[in-house]
Amino acid sequence: MHINFPDKVDKVLQYIKLKIFPNTLFFRTMLLIFIPLIMVQIVSVIAFINGNWEKVGRRLSDNLSNNIAVAIETTTANPNMLAEIAELYQRNYKIDMELITKEKELSVKTNTHYGNDYKIVTGFLEKSLHEKFPKAMTNVYLANGRENVVVLIETTEGLYRFEASTKNIFSTSIFGFVAWMIGTSLLLFIVATLFLRIQVRSIATLAQVAEDFGKGINTPFKPYGSQEVRKAGLAFIKMKERIQKQISERTQMLAGVSHDLRTPLTRMKLQLAMLPENEDNKEFIEDISEMEKMLDGYLAFVSGEGTEKNTFVDMNELILSIINKFRNTKALIRYSTNDQVSAIQGREQALKRAITNIISNAFNYGKTIAVVLESNNNKLEITVDDDGPGVPEDKREEVFKAFYRIDESRNKETGGVGLGLSIARDIISSHGGKIELSDSKLGGLRVLISIPL
Repeated sequence: MHINFPDKVDKVLQYIKLKIFPNTLFFRTMLLIFIPLIMVQIVSVIAFINGNWEKVGRRLSDNLSNNIAVAIETTTANPNMLAEIAELYQRNYKIDMELITKEKELSVKTNTHYGNDYKIVTGFLEKSLHEKFPKAMTNVYLANGRENVVVLIETTEGLYRFEASTKNIFSTSIFGFVAWMIGTSLLLFIVATLFLRIQVRSIATLAQVAEDFGKGINTPFKPYGSQEVRKAGLAFIKMKERIQKQISERTQMLAGVSHDLRTPLTRMKLQLAMLPENEDNKEFIEDISEMEKMLDGYLAFVSGEGTEKNTFVDMNELILSIINKFRNTKALIRYSTNDQVSAIQGREQALKRAITNIISNAFNYGKTIAVVLESNNNKLEITVDDDGPGVPEDKREEVFKAFYRIDESRNKETGGVGLGLSIARDIISSHGGKIELSDSKLGGLRVLISIPL
């Protein structure tokens, strides 16, 4: 179901999708795992603080403030028993207690830390003391490396000072809880990452093998991963085997057709050679030669150079070898390259044939030819320009069809049988590339060949 949003909202969503949202399957899936995991942690910590840790902290603080209140009330009622009460609190509650007289109050207050640090530890106790001693001046701070909490209460009898362990007011279970949650979440995240990477790697491998097959590279592949990925891999292998079998059968059939057709044509040429020379026999011989030429072109087109193995081909050297064959012609040819990456993996003879067809067409129709080889880390481009008559824009797709020619006369002076561009496109497409026709700066036709690296 598609939901229609307003234009502004749709633009924002498109921007998020293109600029912020990850593009790869791995990071998208990890995002689906990571966001719920973080949300669960946040909700759990908030629920723990509000439901457990906060209650425990309040109860501990109330318990300490109650003990302090009892100590002050007992001391106020029995001033002579201060030492016994202090000893009792130290022995039973591990709380140090002392009453500071007015002579020492000023020095104690001067050395007291009145900061607001560590409110997470002292906050509950300060609130409880304000409730217990609403009219007294109270102060709470941490001492001894935050291991002890010090409470100062100013009364009419003097300044009471209490010191106890921080554990009496603060539950450290929150740290254990958070550490446990983070640890288990990290473990879950690592396990999910490892399993997901295996699944994504299998899909990426299948995609790479399919891309190689489209370029004519037969890369070994064994399906692995989840059941769905293995099923897709097996389906691809069966499809590849069917295609290869079909190509092999077609090639074998055409080899037989070639043999069967060449034999009667050869007999006809021998019989004509034994006849007296006249104008009719000469035209018949030319027709037979044209038939042989058409047959060779047709077989070359449908065979597709399928039996040649892939190797690393230096396109710069290959183009130079093709151009050298046309150096002695009357046409002027220029060649330039950017000296970047020029080696690709492909079928050398097939590529040579495709580029030869393109350059040969340029020589057939033009007097000035410019060949440019450019490449980067993504693709290799070969541009062939000429100053010939060019190809009308509405015919630029038609010329790639087998046996199609703009010149319908089909004689030797005007070219071949209309298979040159068809063969070139078939070869380039089998390498994962494409051929485009456009207007040339020289005034004729520009042929642009793009092959991915």
